[in-house]
Amino acid sequence: MPSIPVVSANDSPAKVVACLERDGAVVVTGVIDRAARDSILRELAPHLEIVDPDASINKKYEADGGSANFYPGKTKRITALVARSETFRTFVTHPLMLSACDAILKPNCVHYQVHATAALKIGPGAREQVLHREEDPYQFFKVPRPRMILASMLAITDFTEANGGTKIVPGSHLWPADRTARPDEVVAAAMPAGSVLLWMGGTLHGAGANRTDDWRYGVFLSYSLGWLRQEENQYIDVPGEIARTLDKPVRDLVGYRMHLGIGYADATVQNSRGEKR
Repeated sequence: MPSIPVVSANDSPAKVVACLERDGAVVVTGVIDRAARDSILRELAPHLEIVDPDASINKKYEADGGSANFYPGKTKRITALVARSETFRTFVTHPLMLSACDAILKPNCVHYQVHATAALKIGPGAREQVLHREEDPYQFFKVPRPRMILASMLAITDFTEANGGTKIVPGSHLWPADRTARPDEVVAAAMPAGSVLLWMGGTLHGAGANRTDDWRYGVFLSYSLGWLRQEENQYIDVPGEIARTLDKPVRDLVGYRMHLGIGYADATVQNSRGEKR
């Protein structure tokens, strides 16, 4: 039976990367402590409280070229986490995340960038999401595609098969385009709060169905090659007036830097400390 490998935050980065390359996904336990999780909960609470879990975001997604019913209902979802949570920014630059990106993405770019962010509270009765790949928007590359994206889910609460733990198809990052997953090849990521599930951009995955009476809370973060168009428009979600207040490593990862000749801006624009970008 296929399974998602589990390692500890104390294990070497090489072990994490080896699991990603072999299985397409890995769970790393003990990454974020209770205090940091509580801070993320507190900072994002005002934004999530006003979200209607029954309001569909599929209409806008479909109008912009996406598939109908891609996002399950009974889910609270917000983006722009870099702008909304100071504690989340420490996750963006966490050594685990950067070491994995260095190994998986850096060979195909000068530097990588934040691709998308989201906080997801999946409620009781939420259906299973269709299996997909993070790199699916880049249709002009044939499957299996080059390594372009590395994705992650931070467990704010415990993830189980019953409460909608992320579904992963181990090994699918190496499959040809015409290979579909059998039900026995789909595995739910079960992990305690504070763990991080990492998966390759080519790995088939999707949110699981929540068959419990509790809400499952996770924080999504993905990275991509620095020369790709980001899934989340970081320059709108993290506009210049906020970007100028960020520490330079976070600001650079959001995308406020050039990738060779791509992404230049007025060099006289300065941040709040008086430094040129």
